[in-house]
Amino acid sequence: MSIYVGNLSYQVTEEDLKLAFAEYGTVNRVQLPTDRETGRPRGFAFVEMQTEAQETAAIEALDGAEWMGRDLKVNKAKPREERPRGGGGSWGNNSRGGNRRY
Repeated sequence: MSIYVGNLSYQVTEEDLKLAFAEYGTVNRVQLPTDRETGRPRGFAFVEMQTEAQETAAIEALDGAEWMGRDLKVNKAKPREERPRGGGGSWGNNSRGGNRRY
């Protein structure tokens, strides 16, 4: 299982998160997604801890806590939803123009 950590400062690093969550147990992994264009953190992260009890303790202690000038949003991460791939429209079935003749 994983913990979602939202409303993070854009200055936060993976090491900052490891140190903050280590107070509640062993941190197995930290993911800090970055923006593709700017390379800066996107304002949220995922933290995996060794046991569910450690995750629960961290969530209870840190959800709503002020850290680096921001009020954290900390909860169990939801499974990633599969999004359909490909374009959103269909060029072949455009019914707006009626029958065009060229």
